[in-house]
Amino acid sequence: MSSSLLWECIKGNNSFIRKSVNMPIMSREPGNLMGLHSFKFSGLVNSKVLDVSSKKAGSKETIVLTTSHKKGSRAARPGSRLLQAGLKKLSKKGLAEVTKATTGSFYRQDLEELAQKKYIK
Repeated sequence: MSSSLLWECIKGNNSFIRKSVNMPIMSREPGNLMGLHSFKFSGLVNSKVLDVSSKKAGSKETIVLTTSHKKGSRAARPGSRLLQAGLKKLSKKGLAEVTKATTGSFYRQDLEELAQKKYIK
């Protein structure tokens, strides 16, 4: 199914939407880079997903880059659709990894700058 058709089906109501008074509509879906409820950042409907997040396991915290699987057949399997790769904490190397994942492989170049800003945070 096309991404735009899926977006039209889920944009009005899904379990990841978070609404607040006088605030933009947010979304908690996996793979959503900015957390905004929009087609551009949606991790559910886009075939190529990009997200930078932190995971905490005990006292250790790691930075994770989330992308979608290269095989199209994985799109029907929610559990194995997204790939997570750890990023270096050294800012120069971590930013280089984000650039390599986006620009180096022609993968969601429009989100590269936002992913780098989120990594620096």
